[in-house]
Amino acid sequence: MTYPDASEPARVGSYPAVAAAGGGYVWDAVLEYRVWFSPARGADDLAGGGDYYFAFVTFADAQAASRERPGADQPLALVLQREYIEETEPGCYRHVREQRVTEWPVEFLARPKHDSRTIPDFLAPDAPANRLEILRGQSPRTT
Repeated sequence: MTYPDASEPARVGSYPAVAAAGGGYVWDAVLEYRVWFSPARGADDLAGGGDYYFAFVTFADAQAASRERPGADQPLALVLQREYIEETEPGCYRHVREQRVTEWPVEFLARPKHDSRTIPDFLAPDAPANRLEILRGQSPRTT
């Protein structure tokens, strides 16, 4: 899988370290790729014993850093969600119309980018039983 580069390379590394974690089902842009490092697991101590991250424009560079340096986690994608789907309890979804930034496992980027039909189709009463087909671009509604 080829993952997109950061949408604004000049801003990589300037986003706050604290972000929402996961969720939301849809994405609009990759802001950066992050590799978190932990001195407790052998990373260099660059933050007074605390965990820290390095930010990258490309997944390939983040993956290389993760593989080559001790104490590194797998890369995460910092993504922009202009709006998103909140699952308030299993199977109960809500359309949230506000922007947020969240860290995602990179594999979630295999889902097609959010478009004007993604959320309405996902929430439609006649959506497929497996609504995730819409997010994966596998539903007839997305063709």
